[in-house]
Amino acid sequence: MKDTLSEINLLRSAGLIGKWAIGGAMGATFYLEPISTYDLDIFVLFEGAPLILTLSPIYDFLKVRGHMPDGDALMVCGWPVQFLPAESALLSEAVEAAREVDFEGVPAYVMTAEHLMAISLQTGRGKDFARLVTFMECRVANEAKLREILERHGLLTAWKRFEQNYLNPL
Repeated sequence: MKDTLSEINLLRSAGLIGKWAIGGAMGATFYLEPISTYDLDIFVLFEGAPLILTLSPIYDFLKVRGHMPDGDALMVCGWPVQFLPAESALLSEAVEAAREVDFEGVPAYVMTAEHLMAISLQTGRGKDFARLVTFMECRVANEAKLREILERHGLLTAWKRFEQNYLNPL
């Protein structure tokens, strides 16, 4: 993954993407036990993006460097990478607040545990709720910070429902 992250940093250096952060299941592995995941989700801020966003410049840049499309991803140094625009307020905030990590000498950015949790709650699939339970069991999140994020993005009611259904079984 080191080489994959280096390529993503080159996209940033070339001005094709703005700030970026690892999210999804791979982002969660920076806080939780490793889990099986197919791809690397890279959430991106596009500075000065046009009204209609196209990922063609990213794909064109990486194709020249030998990386080919694979379904809805792009194979970058052996990893299927999905470039996802951080278009919602929550995703944008998560990218802005991402923490820098050193991945084998390569700088990378990972969403905070609290943002990953809020995104999982908002997405609301079964696997997202399972990940939330794991986050809570591992106690890696700052609960006050999580509550602030949930409140700011109108997710407190969904959180209460999640707590009732998954954390406080009858």
